[in-house]
Amino acid sequence: MTGPDARPAAWDPAQYLRFGGERARPFADLLARVGAVDPRVVVDLGCGEGTLTAGLAVRWPHARVTGVDSSAEMLAAAAAHAVPDRISFVAGDVRDWRPEHPVDVLVSNAVLHWVPGHEQLLDRWAGTLAPGGWLGLQVPGNHGAPTHRLLAELCTSARWADRLAAAAPPPRPVLDPAGYLAVLEAAGLRADAWETTYLHVLSGPDPVLGWVRSTVLRPVLALLADAEAAELTGEYAAALRAAYPPRPDGTTLLPFRRVFAVGRREG
Repeated sequence: MTGPDARPAAWDPAQYLRFGGERARPFADLLARVGAVDPRVVVDLGCGEGTLTAGLAVRWPHARVTGVDSSAEMLAAAAAHAVPDRISFVAGDVRDWRPEHPVDVLVSNAVLHWVPGHEQLLDRWAGTLAPGGWLGLQVPGNHGAPTHRLLAELCTSARWADRLAAAAPPPRPVLDPAGYLAVLEAAGLRADAWETTYLHVLSGPDPVLGWVRSTVLRPVLALLADAEAAELTGEYAAALRAAYPPRPDGTTLLPFRRVFAVGRREG
């Protein structure tokens, strides 16, 4: 679940798993549309800390499952899920990945929004599928939400633009479902695409800030010294509290749109 990142920002598996249940739901919904019956080669590109990757081996007990990720921190956590000759984890950039053998199931969960121009990457991945193979992807589609819009405004403000403008969240890093449907069909796959908006009920102090700390805020803070990072975080937290006010019971509602696509090679 982690993608390539040119910025010097480390991933924090513990912070990412703070909302592990909410982050797992889209992966389960994606896999529900993958109809592979008994695949032998299964690859998870951007596997993160490995929990969901290990679940692929439970679903398909005869498969060899490989997780690929560029984060040393995530791979260190994923090592706890490795099983000899069944589940392995390797370091690699999804932009450069090429399999040694045709793949029966290839999944990429919450990764491709980090990769500009990933339409071409999907075309190449489709070409790695064995006859009858499946490709499934899920990407966040919430880049117009206050979480991202407010951070982009801060990064491009007079106070921060000289250092953070290039790190501002882009306005449209992913396609809509129709776009992914067209990409997979053009790659020769029978495709399906859809979107879902999840309503996550979060609790605790500044829960939306806690959510984004392990994702969109991570590369921004990596560019700042500690004091400046605290200053920006304080500004951002106040803006998030106004955009996502707590409900009467103290919880906070975070709407989160995600975009999905699956494709199958005939054979």
